[in-house]
Amino acid sequence: MCGIAGMISGSRRICPARAAKVLDSLRHRGPDDLGWLLYSHGSVRTGHESIPQHIEDCDLMLMHRRLSILDLTRRGWQPMRTGDGRYSVVYNGEVYNYLELRRELERLGHEFHTRTDTEVLLLAYSEWGADAVRRFIGMFAFAIFDSERQTLFLARDFFGIKPLYYSASDEQFAFASEIKALLDLNSSRRRVNSAALLLYLRHGLSDQGDATLLSGIQQLPAAHYVEVSLDDPGVAKPVRYWNPQFTPSDASFEEAAQRLRELFIESIQLHLRSDVPVGAALSGGIDSSAIVACMRKVAPQLDIHTFSYVADDPRLNEERWIDLVAGAVAPSVHKTHTTSHDLVTDLDVLLRAQEEPFGSTTIYAQHRVFRLASEAGIKVMLDGQGADELLGGYRYYIGAQFASLVRQHRFWDALQLLRNARKLPDSGIVQVLLCSADYFLPKEWQKPLRALVAKEFTPNWVNATWFRENGGEIANVNYCPGPHVLRSALLRTLTETSLPHLLRYEDRNSMAFSIESRVPFLTPQLAEFVLSLPEEYIVALDGTSKAVFRRAMRGIVPQAILDRKDKIGFATPEREWLCNLNGWVQDTLNSETAAAMPFLDLGAMHREWQAILSGRQSFDNRVWRWLNVIRWSQEFAVDYAA
Repeated sequence: MCGIAGMISGSRRICPARAAKVLDSLRHRGPDDLGWLLYSHGSVRTGHESIPQHIEDCDLMLMHRRLSILDLTRRGWQPMRTGDGRYSVVYNGEVYNYLELRRELERLGHEFHTRTDTEVLLLAYSEWGADAVRRFIGMFAFAIFDSERQTLFLARDFFGIKPLYYSASDEQFAFASEIKALLDLNSSRRRVNSAALLLYLRHGLSDQGDATLLSGIQQLPAAHYVEVSLDDPGVAKPVRYWNPQFTPSDASFEEAAQRLRELFIESIQLHLRSDVPVGAALSGGIDSSAIVACMRKVAPQLDIHTFSYVADDPRLNEERWIDLVAGAVAPSVHKTHTTSHDLVTDLDVLLRAQEEPFGSTTIYAQHRVFRLASEAGIKVMLDGQGADELLGGYRYYIGAQFASLVRQHRFWDALQLLRNARKLPDSGIVQVLLCSADYFLPKEWQKPLRALVAKEFTPNWVNATWFRENGGEIANVNYCPGPHVLRSALLRTLTETSLPHLLRYEDRNSMAFSIESRVPFLTPQLAEFVLSLPEEYIVALDGTSKAVFRRAMRGIVPQAILDRKDKIGFATPEREWLCNLNGWVQDTLNSETAAAMPFLDLGAMHREWQAILSGRQSFDNRVWRWLNVIRWSQEFAVDYAA
């Protein structure tokens, strides 16, 4: 787990001062070591100290910051090269099945000189080329230079767990693990991407495809690789190497639960491979509880440390569930509390770490959990990210299931689902119908329906004219064609909408404290198996989410946890916090930065905020999005000029 960066110089020289600044900006991602490689007309220079002050006529530079997790010796130093010098790699992540791949490569005649997964990845590429990425189980973002073909090969893992950004022009190609490092490496204009900005403001979404909120910087999408020539660095055409492949299963519910149990336990075993202590985030929900309980099952003697956020608001407090799991698993338990004033104190640090706006203050609760883990000396954490997207954990999936049943003409089952939804916390018939409209009504049908319930696509605090003039468009991101709406919705949130930005939050919050966060729900094998199952195994007709996974974990996770109907997670009392911070909210909305943002109607925002304070209007995450985008713009000096 590390930070990587590099540049093909093209017609521009590499600036040593900028390169040194990049390595320094990535220190938190790899505090244990650093390294660099310079390639110029067939000659190579490497080093693990400061970058040379004079770089003459250099074609390529690779940079690396190391967080030592496997093989803690100097043998794991990067950039790592093959024995013949042809291939050089900088790599961020973990390939958990590296031991199995190593044995396969040894049978093919390869010799190893380290115990790292880095060497396995490098020799796998030397043996199989681009096809090697399909063999990896894990999270990764890496760049491999082939000196013979004069190409740079970059790849990102199946789900986009690890980040990889780049900017390409006729003059040069640059890449890095973080946007900040890429801005340090070149002087890209910080012009906003209006389409991505609108998606964030309207839906709270970011990290869509190759887009970032800065138009001059792209991210390599999940499950893609790209090959760049030293002779033509401006041409970068990413290639998708994986789409979930599945055939609808005819397994019984019990058979499916048993197989899911086996796959999940296998994943936990792989994710525990480490030469440093491993901990886990524990909210008290089904996903994190399952991870902790399975850690104990596969490693009875493991010294498990759990880290939890405990809300002061009794409606959001999950401490009794955390304590229930702790009583069954017997870990060392660590808990953190936080307040609205802590949020304001830490906000600039959090914004700088996240690099782009985020959806709600729950991200701050997660930030505090990783801080707590760092204070306890933990370098690897397991977390339940991806389980909700894969197993239908959010309430809106009930709407997707309802749409599926209607599309399949299973009207009686659809009616039963509606009736049962009334019994669930934070649900009801109206909510299900509204969510289902998002999924199975085309956009042109939705406008009159939304007008009836005052849920328009275009909020009145958004300047829709500015977005139309600058290439932004209001759109429905949820519509799913075909009869199996729930499966389509799961696939979309897993690969396009919900999960990508949640993984960015996770990566930035963990790496801010030099912690490797692992997500055992996210393996291609597990995802393809779940997506093959009948939809009612995921969201049952009584509205129960994660039905097959609840059954799979019987006997491992405490029964009371598996029977939970509510969903909280690391939820924060956001309305209470922001009301307590009314002065700060008003100052932010009245700031010069806000006044210079042409896409916001500040008058409408002030009126809505006053209506929220007086109780005349309901509160939702839109308020945080206002504040977040204003403070982000200020922190990163974002350019909104045409």
